[in-house]
Amino acid sequence: MRWDVVGLVLGWTIRLAALPLSIVTIFSIYDDGIGYAARTYFIPLLIAGIIGQILVSLSNGYETSSRVRDREAFASVALGWIPVVLIGALPFWFGGMFNGPFELVEGNANLVQVLEGILFSWFESMSGFTTTGATVIDPITSPICQDIISMSQSQIDCIGSQHRSLLLWRSLTQWFGGMGVIMLGLLILSRALGGGMSFARAELTGPSLSRLGPSLQWTAQRLWTIYIILTLTEMIILFSIGKMSLFDSINYSLTTLPTGGFGTSDLGVMAFDSVRIELILTIFMILAGINFSLYHMMIIGEYSDVLKDEELRTYLLIFVLAWVGMTLNLVLIGVNDGSNTYEAFRHSMFQAASIGTSTGFASSDFANWPVFSLFVLLLLMIVGACAGSTGGGVKVMRLRVAFELVRREIQKIIQPRKIIAIRLNDETIDDSRIWIVLGMLSSWMVLAMASILVISMLEGDMDMETVLSVVFSSLGNTGPALGSYGPTETWASMGSPTLMITSLLMWLGRLELLTVLVLLHPRTWTSD
Repeated sequence: MRWDVVGLVLGWTIRLAALPLSIVTIFSIYDDGIGYAARTYFIPLLIAGIIGQILVSLSNGYETSSRVRDREAFASVALGWIPVVLIGALPFWFGGMFNGPFELVEGNANLVQVLEGILFSWFESMSGFTTTGATVIDPITSPICQDIISMSQSQIDCIGSQHRSLLLWRSLTQWFGGMGVIMLGLLILSRALGGGMSFARAELTGPSLSRLGPSLQWTAQRLWTIYIILTLTEMIILFSIGKMSLFDSINYSLTTLPTGGFGTSDLGVMAFDSVRIELILTIFMILAGINFSLYHMMIIGEYSDVLKDEELRTYLLIFVLAWVGMTLNLVLIGVNDGSNTYEAFRHSMFQAASIGTSTGFASSDFANWPVFSLFVLLLLMIVGACAGSTGGGVKVMRLRVAFELVRREIQKIIQPRKIIAIRLNDETIDDSRIWIVLGMLSSWMVLAMASILVISMLEGDMDMETVLSVVFSSLGNTGPALGSYGPTETWASMGSPTLMITSLLMWLGRLELLTVLVLLHPRTWTSD
């Protein structure tokens, strides 16, 4: 293991975390005053700057002509998320969203509550950067909400009662995590380090390798440009056509394109009860779930190749089938949203897009929908969006490859001597790539089953529907679950061990397992 390489990547990754922190600090000075901004954001900024500079300085001796091996790339990407999440948690801890050191000094919290505040802050930050969207902001965890309730003696909008700068920070964690903090780092590191392709393979949610541009730096720059343009476009449309406030339009744009799902109130999208807003969000959620390299192909005029893309067509077909199936189910059963055909049509479309892309917005309390619709939503959590998108799940492309593999094996039984190649978009997929797909799918299944057993043991009060959906939602980076942790509930009532396990599942799901599992192999850490 070349620790100077790992240190250089970690150093730049931590430095990059300071960029959104600086933006929020400026906004907080304007919105909250310099005192609150200094205690909430200046300390994390200082920590990020010092640690990042130390790691980069210690790694200056690296020979740029040496090629980075896969083990350094995978270890750097997997480990790079940990310090970023820790730094991202500090504003929540210092800013009073959860009990922190200032509450301890002021005598408003004891040491146990402050330690719990660290866990809640970690969970919220991990949920943000992995674009999961599950939250623990609740009156039982947030001192800000507790103070307001004690004064008003009534229920409040807990998320909406937080400082606006903290809500903006939550949204920015998702926006930067959506395309990948490491992918942003490639813009800086790809010329300084060899083996840039190894970093791209480690950041598995990035572009499909067969469609990379002339250089990795060029590709990263083009993808981030598309990402920014789509975000700004949605922001303008939500503000002008959707009639959202400027603050809400900024936040919902920052959390839609990364398929994150954080909102600015407890009710989220339900608070607006607007068909216009839901339609806008649906369009951009679907766009975010498409492989971003297809947008580049559209820019250079390869429209026919985009329309013929097999993964895209499968992705859209899954969306339509889920939409139609849930609509019919709600209409026929006639429960809640299904009592009206128009409402069933409206909410089924939105939830098919939201859960299918792992965004996690909710236009209604779908946890109370009929069993068939719940099964459809559960399957959508697993399947996810396209490879190369910001969506989660196991990805449509992998499931399609697995399906083609099953079909090939059946054909080989019937015709043993026939040589059958697995093809996708008229390209033959070699066996090495097939084994990677199978390795990812099998490890996903094993980890899911193990997590289900552990969480069901830790949380004896959870029913089967809740346990399954919590695991699938965490691994698929979806956010809201079903049962007791549906879209109108937070995850604050979970036990501390379960919160830690689900946050680690988010990390594993965001990096699609193999990148993190590489760290468990002893060979990764050898010096040869």
